[in-house]
Amino acid sequence: MPQANPKLNAFPVFMRVEGEAVAIVGGGGEALAKARLLDQSSAVLRIIAETADTELLSFIAATGATHIAAPYDAAHLGGAVMVFAASGDEALDRRVAEDARRLGIPVNAVDRPELCDFFTPALVNRAPVAIAIGTEGAGPVLAQMLRNRIDRMLSPSLGPLATLAASFRGAAEKLLPKGNARRQFWGSFFQGAPARAVEAGELSQAHDAAVDLLLSKAPVAGHIALVGAGPGAEDLLTLRAHRLLMEADVIVYDALVPEAIVAMGRRDAERLPVGKRKGCHTKSQAEINALLVELGKQGKRVVRLKSGDPLVFGRAGEEMAALRDAGIAYDVVPGVTAAFAAAADFELPLTLRGVSSSMVFTTGHDLKGNSLPDWAKLAISGATVAVYMGRSVAAEVAGRLIEAGLPPDTAVAVVENASLQNRRRFHGTLADLPSLEARADLTGPVMTIIGDAVAGANFERSEPLAAHNHESAANAAAAEVEP
Repeated sequence: MPQANPKLNAFPVFMRVEGEAVAIVGGGGEALAKARLLDQSSAVLRIIAETADTELLSFIAATGATHIAAPYDAAHLGGAVMVFAASGDEALDRRVAEDARRLGIPVNAVDRPELCDFFTPALVNRAPVAIAIGTEGAGPVLAQMLRNRIDRMLSPSLGPLATLAASFRGAAEKLLPKGNARRQFWGSFFQGAPARAVEAGELSQAHDAAVDLLLSKAPVAGHIALVGAGPGAEDLLTLRAHRLLMEADVIVYDALVPEAIVAMGRRDAERLPVGKRKGCHTKSQAEINALLVELGKQGKRVVRLKSGDPLVFGRAGEEMAALRDAGIAYDVVPGVTAAFAAAADFELPLTLRGVSSSMVFTTGHDLKGNSLPDWAKLAISGATVAVYMGRSVAAEVAGRLIEAGLPPDTAVAVVENASLQNRRRFHGTLADLPSLEARADLTGPVMTIIGDAVAGANFERSEPLAAHNHESAANAAAAEVEP
């Protein structure tokens, strides 16, 4: 049975090393790995190795580390605050560990835990912010996996933002009383205009925004992020999108955004569905615009989560216009649009040298008018066409394009639920496309890609559209002869 309150066998601490000597005994790859790790700090490196590998010598020359090119002696450890035994020789590493303990210096022996006073963690470096990860016997591989995951979640701008924060700490403590006022300032600092300016690389603007925030008596300004949720798979969400979800006060999301992605947001964030599906709108676009403006005026940090990319059939233009008119700050975070996910599912080159050098993103409803839209000419001249939301008008799409001159045998690829585990893939020609309209079993979003470049796709895991045509025809024939 696991302990109710398990105890740590090692207590994590951060040791001051600025200007202090750290000794590394060894001349090979293990010593180099530790030297590279320590080089992320402001410690003075002392590498003790009678002979050293070429790569370690290059590191010493590049960093200015001290190299003691002599047989190891305990005197070489004098004055160090930490020692690493990294020779690869068990007897020598044991001797180094014993000497360090006798001198009262903490020691780490690489891959010899029984000789260690401390363990080196996997390190996420956003200086002056650092996150150290240890796994207490579970092994360095797990620590590195956790380190990589955390590293992806943290903005690269966190270090500069923390440095800016440090410069305002004294002023904040002097001008703001303890409690809510100070907490509100730092919350707005790390998640508001100063943070956004640092992320954009505008450090001067970030400083000015922090000053305004510190001196302002006005309520905190809201901010709306129009975020692309991608085609559905959680691991296709961008790192920036995930960070914003973790910071949001409110998540306003569309019907096609999976619950698993909405759940990646901050646990206590308010979640507001505003889904629009074909024939079923819970809110009109005008109502959504008004909602975003109102939330911004309330000082909320809002993620407006849209399926795919917000700028591709996401009505982001109308929402941005409403926010601009209301003076609400916003930005746009792109996402993986469904056409790219569908193409990846088919290993399909959307452009292909000598075959297709242009692309069209459209909806099937563009072809419902009396005249062909301008992009139809591009399709006829060889462009790859990606049709969003086209299942219910597949016959009309195919008919109008064939009528306009696109050959009936033009290759077609169709994906339902692109990027997800339950995706379904179909292939055929433009002449086969009308069969989609009869596919009542296709309940998820359908993406259709048309063009000569489609012929270069991998059809090993897809079904022929023609097979359903033949099956439907056989069923109809059987029904006609039944008594």
